[in-house]
This record gives sequence, structure tokens and C-alpha cells, in this order.
Amino acid sequence: MFYVAEALLLSKDMAFSTHSAVGAAFGKEFARTGLVPAELHRHLMDAADARNISDYQLVSRQTAESASQHIDRAERLLSVGEQFLAGSAGTGA
Repeated sequence: MFYVAEALLLSKDMAFSTHSAVGAAFGKEFARTGLVPAELHRHLMDAADARNISDYQLVSRQTAESASQHIDRAERLLSVGEQFLAGSAGTGA
């Protein structure tokens, strides 16, 4: 999901060096403006939180069900990102 958000930002000539900056800019440039459904920003942030918990805490509450939900949301973000990038090709957007 992070790389999809990063690709969308790059389509606007925007690049960031941290995950949190990518998340914030994606929310500002794409979710708040209505270029993508706003819930995709929330899904991106939720997935980032789940990743941080799983990677850096001794106890993770992630379940197969929550992982499946993150995968479904990632597939939706990927689809929306592909559509946006295909539509912006050659438009300078």
C-alpha cells in the first residue's frame, strides 16, 4: 500500500523520505481532494499501524482475518492507483 501511495505522489512530482510523510501527503493530496476515496487513506494508515505493531512489538494481535482484510484493502488501493495512473498518463498530472 505504501508503494502505491508513493507512486501516486510521484505522479505529482512529490517524493518523501519517510513512511509517515508519504501517508500524510497521500491524505492531503489524494484523499482530502477526492482524487481517491477517503477511506483508502484510513486503510493505508491502519495497515501501517498493523505493520509497525507486528514488526516492532513482542506481542501482536494480528489475526488471519485482519491480515486478509488488509490484503483486500491493499488490492482495492492498487486497483484505484492503477486507474488513476492510467488516466493521468500523458496529462501531466
